[in-house]
Amino acid sequence: MALHKILKIVALLLSVAGIIFLAMIIAKGDTAIVETGEGVDGFIYVAYITFAITVAFVLLFVLKGIFAGNLKSTLMSVGAFLLIIAISYVLADSNQLTAQDGGLLSESASKWVGTGLYAFYILAIIAVGSMVFGGIKKVTK
Repeated sequence: MALHKILKIVALLLSVAGIIFLAMIIAKGDTAIVETGEGVDGFIYVAYITFAITVAFVLLFVLKGIFAGNLKSTLMSVGAFLLIIAISYVLADSNQLTAQDGGLLSESASKWVGTGLYAFYILAIIAVGSMVFGGIKKVTK
């Protein structure tokens, strides 16, 4: 319960700091912010702190859940995901591409972009397939 109270206080302090920095940004006006970017730093730091705290707690509770639960099942799931990434990497081509701004995208970057797209497609097909399979299984029972 003490951790919950501490987190509520930290959240309240970050919220108040965010509101203060937002008020400072609004008070400066749009043109001053666009031209100089002055006053945005504090707001960004609050966002960084909030993001860091969130990531830290997510990692903490994920690791706690992994070691409290079935470690074998978790490692098999991670292995299956890495296998999908490996298959996607093999399927992706490494053509050098031209970006919209005229710059060139390297072959390595192009390969990783293709890997991400193929991984997304494979995972989407698996997700839709599992929903369809679950629906059919539920209807037949």
